[in-house]
Amino acid sequence: MEKRMLVANNIKRMREVSGYTQEDVAGFLGIGRSAYANYEAGDREIPLAVMEKLADLYGCELLDLYTEDETALAGMLVTAFRVDALSPEDMAQLAAFKRIVKNSLKMDKLLGR
Repeated sequence: MEKRMLVANNIKRMREVSGYTQEDVAGFLGIGRSAYANYEAGDREIPLAVMEKLADLYGCELLDLYTEDETALAGMLVTAFRVDALSPEDMAQLAAFKRIVKNSLKMDKLLGR
């Protein structure tokens, strides 16, 4: 599968499992819903800065958004939790927390814990 479509499918799945609308994610990213919809449809290339923010929001590594491995994707989806009525600011705080946890886990792995 083409990389752009692979990422498009993965970000859509992560969004749906997390209970976010396209409007929610677009607000978090600071872009219009139609621009985000183009990313999910695979019509536009996603800039690196946007990919990094999406990885933080979903608590995964950037490269995980490119995975075709259903087992790895299922592991990412397990960590998703549904929330209602989050503002873009709430989503930014959630993404920052997930980034801290992700980095802590990386450090533990590097230190052999």
